[in-house]
Amino acid sequence: MIRNIILTFLATGIFISSCTYNKAKINDGLKKYFDSAHIEGSFSMMNNQSGEISLYNMKLDTQRVLPGSTFDILNTLIAIQTGKVVDEKTTMPGNGKLDEGNKEITLKEAFEHSATPYFQEMARRIGQDTMKFWVDSLQYGNKNISGAVDSFWLTNRLMISPDEQLGLMFRLYFDKLPFQKYAQEIVRNLMLKEDNTLFKLSYKAAWNVDESGQSIGWVVGYIEENRHVYFFVTLLKSADREKDLKEIGLKITKNILAGMGFFKGQK
Repeated sequence: MIRNIILTFLATGIFISSCTYNKAKINDGLKKYFDSAHIEGSFSMMNNQSGEISLYNMKLDTQRVLPGSTFDILNTLIAIQTGKVVDEKTTMPGNGKLDEGNKEITLKEAFEHSATPYFQEMARRIGQDTMKFWVDSLQYGNKNISGAVDSFWLTNRLMISPDEQLGLMFRLYFDKLPFQKYAQEIVRNLMLKEDNTLFKLSYKAAWNVDESGQSIGWVVGYIEENRHVYFFVTLLKSADREKDLKEIGLKITKNILAGMGFFKGQK
C-alpha cells in the first residue's frame, strides 16, 4: 500500500520499529480541497510520533512524475557535499536574463525563487558522473539522469512519486541522508518558511511543465508543533499550463493543514 516508503526505509536501515507503516488511513475528506481548486492531486502526511499515515488519492501518490524544482533539494545537498557550494551565501549566475548580464544571486535567493538557471549551473559544476553516483546512492525515484546534466529533472527523465518524496523528507529532517550534517542543516534552513511560538513550517514548492505539456505542482515538507513533526507531500497535475500550481499547491496544503487543526500549537 505504501510499499515505496517501506522499501526506502528498509534499504537505508532507518526503519523505526515503533512506527506502523503497514497501514495507511485513506482520507477522502481531503477531496474537497482539490475539487474547490478544480485540480487533480494527492496529499499524504506521516505523523512521526505515531507512525500513522493519512492519504488522499493513493493512485496518484504512488505515481512517478518529474520532480521539477523540488530536485533543488538534492542538487543543493550534492553541491555542498562535493564542495561546489559553501553555504547559502554562495553566488552563481541565476536569473538567466542576458540583457541584465545574467547577474549572480545567492543560493538562498535561488532556493526561495526556484531560480532554474542557478541550479542548472550548479548541476554543470557537479558533473554527470558525480550526479549519477549520488542519485543512484539515494535510490532517488527512477534514477534516470540521462540527457543533459543541467535539465534531466525538468524533463520526463528523472521521475519520483509522492510517497518517495515523503521518505526523503523524513530522512532529511533526521539527518539520515548520506550527506554531512552541515549540508542537511543548510537545506533545512533554506526550507524553513514560518517560525513562531506555535509552529514551524518548512517546505519546498514547485511548478514545472513536463515534455508532454502537463503542469506538475509540488509542495514537500513538514510542520512542527509541540516538538512533534509531521511530514507531508502535495502533488498537483493539470493540463492547463496557465494555472500557477505552486500557489495553488501552497493554498491547498495550508488549507488542509488548517483543517487538520494545525497552526494553533495544539497538535
